[in-house]
This record gives sequence, structure tokens and C-alpha cells, in this order.
Amino acid sequence: MSEAIRPPARPGSSDLLDDFEGNNLKIGGFDVFERLWHLFISMRTGLALIFAIALCSFVGTMVAQVPVGMAEDKTAYAVWVEGLRPKYGGWTNIFDALGFYGVFSSWYYRGLVVLLSTSILACSINRAPKLWKQATNPRIAMSPGFYQHAALRASLTVPATLEQAQAAVQAQFKHGGYRTIVATSGSGVDIYADKFRWGPFGTVFAHLSIIAIILGAIAGSAGFRDTAFVAPVGTRVAVGNGTNLSIQATSFNDAYYESGQPADYVSHLVLFDGSNQVMEADVRVNQPMRYGDVSFYQSFFGGAAAVKVTDASGAVLYDQGVPLQFQSQSGSETIGQLFLPDRDLAIYVVTPASGRVDSTIKTGQLQFEVYKGTAQTMIGSQVVGPGKPVQIGDLTYTFVREQRYTGLIVARDPGANFVWLGAFLLVFGVGLVFFFPNRRIWARVRQGEDGTVIEAGALTRHDVMFEAAFAKLVTDVKLGLAGPSAS
Repeated sequence: MSEAIRPPARPGSSDLLDDFEGNNLKIGGFDVFERLWHLFISMRTGLALIFAIALCSFVGTMVAQVPVGMAEDKTAYAVWVEGLRPKYGGWTNIFDALGFYGVFSSWYYRGLVVLLSTSILACSINRAPKLWKQATNPRIAMSPGFYQHAALRASLTVPATLEQAQAAVQAQFKHGGYRTIVATSGSGVDIYADKFRWGPFGTVFAHLSIIAIILGAIAGSAGFRDTAFVAPVGTRVAVGNGTNLSIQATSFNDAYYESGQPADYVSHLVLFDGSNQVMEADVRVNQPMRYGDVSFYQSFFGGAAAVKVTDASGAVLYDQGVPLQFQSQSGSETIGQLFLPDRDLAIYVVTPASGRVDSTIKTGQLQFEVYKGTAQTMIGSQVVGPGKPVQIGDLTYTFVREQRYTGLIVARDPGANFVWLGAFLLVFGVGLVFFFPNRRIWARVRQGEDGTVIEAGALTRHDVMFEAAFAKLVTDVKLGLAGPSAS
């Protein structure tokens, strides 16, 4: 008896399975279509597109990108670009002409993404029929050359009948969890065995996951992410960004451990869609409120001042909280601001910073500073206490009371579901490939001069454990047939 389990005889050759089974889906029709098809299923095309997208992404990372929404305002965009001139010098206009300030929204970046998605989809379509045929209608009988050159191969001559040898081989395959298909020919019996036959479809799911993630990224570019949304407690604030939503924080509470470390931040939020209240929820750092594709995350908090502004007739021009979210350069004062566009006024509300003493503003007081026009011409400044109105110019300002504000991250991501789907497909596909590797073995049982000859061959596809499993199957077949003799 002789046994051989050897490495591939032709390590420089292509996958042997391609020599025995067709590897490409044949596309008929016009020559142009066929050429395009082969272009898109080419690995070189995919690698070139990935390299081009990576290069664009590098440029988009290294070069400043225009803020969302500013590109549509030509005046604001021109001012923004001019502000980059000290940084980029003579390259400023060149970068602008090449679209480097908006790489990720540019036509060429989106075009590359569409081409890559098309290439991935074409590769998946090209590969799927072969995988389906392999799983449902595999080739059973292999040529003698396969058993001579397969990556894993073995040959046994045993003193048993052909039926006994066939039964022993099938029994060991079954014991190892393999499905077997048998075909009888004039020279003997061919046996095909496979395990985890659906495992190779993991590559298709992985490819589709990339497409889903790309679609999610494209759809997400139509959304927004406001990381500095401020809602004073008791004040209803519009979300904006093309939505009809507004939010009102009815309360904010923070709790701390004895060490002084924060234990919990929680805002009670009421959400309105137009004039209708649609949601109410407690929001924490890791417990957002979601309405449709808009999410509200707790992010920060601080102090605010409830302010009322009236004109000479007593009409209320402003009656809301002003978040004190800025600090003076010295750090000794906290500052909030409100605008009255109809009056062309900018009003700054100034209080002493926490733990700091101000020579002009006492604890519990605040200072109003009123400025006119874009030139910021000061009209007047007054320090007041709670509930005491003060007139500056032709308007009356009242510091109603101290309050707090909650800071939120408001995000709208229409592509989130695509990204989640892509993540699931990726994990599922990779799991199929690595945890359920498809193993395929062909065996041929025939009558020889000195007994029954059993030949087996298999191909390896990045499955480092398959060689040991194949060797064990061969050993178990030998042990299952008593008294093997040398071949």
C-alpha cells in the first residue's frame, strides 16, 4: 500500500479548479457590452478604482473642506476661500478650480464611487452562478490528471471489494459531516463530498456589503450633523436644516459621584413637528431620542439667562433663554448673544464665570451690551439684577432669571439603515467564509490488479486546517478497511 499527500505539483499555475470547471459567466450580445462587462469584472479595474478613491480621500483629508451648506452661497464661499489664501498661497485658486475644497461632494468622487459599486456588483453577478452551480449541481467525476496534480491527493490500494471500499469512503465522509454524491461508471465509482457548501456565498455578501455602505455614505451626505445645538430649559428652539422640527427642554439634571466625577446627565425633551407634539423622552449621553431619521444626543450643558426685550409700546420682541456658552479671552466672564434682525441689533449678555469675581458685575447680576449694525457700534451697556428692567436705546431689557441650557448633537443620517445593513452583510459574509469554509473532495474507487484502488483529491482555498482534515479522512478510511496492502 502507498499513500501520498503532497503539495501542488505546479505552484506557479492558476487555481486547478479553473482547469476543470468554468470560472466566468459567458455574456453574449454586442461586443461593446461584452468588453464593458469584462472591464468591470476585472480585478485590475477594481484595484484602480480603489486607488483613485483613496487618492481623492487623501486630498479631501489634507485640504480644508468647505462647511456644509456654504458652497451654495457664492458670496460666503468666496469669503471662505479668500480666508485660505494665507495657508495655501498661490495654490488657493488652483485648488478651488480642481474642486479640492469639496472633494467628497464633487462629481468625480461620486463618479468613482458609482464605478466602484458597479464593478463590485458585476463581480458578484459574475461569481454567483458559478457558486450556485457548485453548491447545487457539482461536478462529480474528475479526470485522472486531477488526482495526479490536486493540491491534496492520496492513493490507497486495499484488499476489499469495490462495494466495501465505496461504503468505507462514504461512511468516513458522513462521519466528518460531508454531503456525498455518487456516480457509477464503467471503470468504477466516483464520489463527490462537500462540507459547508453555502460558505463561498460569504464573498458575495461581503461584496454587497461594500455597495450598501457606499449607498449609505451617499445618502448620508444629504443629511446634517449639528454638534453645537443649544436649548435653554423652557425655550422652544427650531432644529432647522430643512426640517420642520423644534425641541423644548423642560428640565435638565446632572448628578455626580462623591469624587466629583459626573455620574449622569439627563435632559427631558419635548419634540414638535410643526405645531404638533410628536415625542417626549429623557435623553442621556448613550440614550438618544430618535424621530424618523433625526437623532438627538446629550452632549454638554451650561448656564443660561432668561431675557425679555420689549419696545416702547410694550410689544415683546424677545422672551427666551440665552445660553451663556462662550467665554471672554481672560476666562473671567461667560457670554451669550441674541440677535434682533428686524432692529439690526446684536445683544451680548455677560455674567461672571463660575468661581470668578468681576469688579463690575456682582454675583446674580448680568450686563447687557447692545450693538448696532455690521460695524458693531455700541449703543449702550448696563448691569442689572433679576427682574429689574433697564432701557438701552429705544428698547427695554429685563433679566428675568437664571436658568440652564442643554447642549445636544442633532444628526440626520438618511443612509444609516444602509450602513447598518452593510455592516450586517459584511460580518455575515466574513463569518461564512472563515468559520464555515467550503471543503470539497473528489474520490474515485476502481478495481486494480492487486485490489481495490481508492484515489482522492482536493483543492485548498486559504483553508490552513483542511490539509490535516484531509489526512485524517484518508487515515480513517485505511483503518476502516482491515489489512491494506502497498500499491
